[in-house]
Amino acid sequence: MRILLVEDDLMLGDGLVDALRAAGYTVDWLTSGLPALEALRSEEFAALVLDLNLPDIDGQQLLQRLRRAGHGLPVLILTARDALDDRVRGLDGGADDYLVKPFALQELNARLRALTRRRQGQAHTVVRHGELELFPDAREAQWHGEPVRLTPHEYKLLQELVLGAGRVFSKEQLEQRLYGWEPGAASNAVEVHIHHLRKKIDSGLIRTIRGVGYIVERAGN
Repeated sequence: MRILLVEDDLMLGDGLVDALRAAGYTVDWLTSGLPALEALRSEEFAALVLDLNLPDIDGQQLLQRLRRAGHGLPVLILTARDALDDRVRGLDGGADDYLVKPFALQELNARLRALTRRRQGQAHTVVRHGELELFPDAREAQWHGEPVRLTPHEYKLLQELVLGAGRVFSKEQLEQRLYGWEPGAASNAVEVHIHHLRKKIDSGLIRTIRGVGYIVERAGN
């Protein structure tokens, strides 16, 4: 899943990017609020991790603009403001969760998992699609009850397609969800990952819509 991190502390931001990527997220990082608003208007993210003390616009104002525009993206505020009034203001202002610095990375990961599950309407930690089971916390998959060995990018791609079952994703959309703004992805990376997934699971699970993209049909279709 693709996360937008908005944090102006360079040391903390660098550490968070590494930690979140190690947890399986695709992470894009900005150090100020106005570029973040532009990115949120034009690109898709699964969640926003937002510091409040930004150099150009207060994070609370950014959140208000986001919600006034009708954006329902899950937002986790990450801040040193620990007063009760600040927490109440943040949650009433549209945040889905509020985590005070310093914090444990395990807690941040757990809160993000909970936020993204709620956004997808999931009550459980296992994603089931027919005979396929995905375990997002462990980033593992089973097909007909048997473990399937997937690379990190293969797992992320499969999860995006299954969670978006019934939706056609273009190659460009899948590239963004897998790599974000990270440079260096091969131009045929998505095709290669899908080829490997078809060999490891079911060749018919991921359908190609010629000239459009790829789809996993809704279970039962």
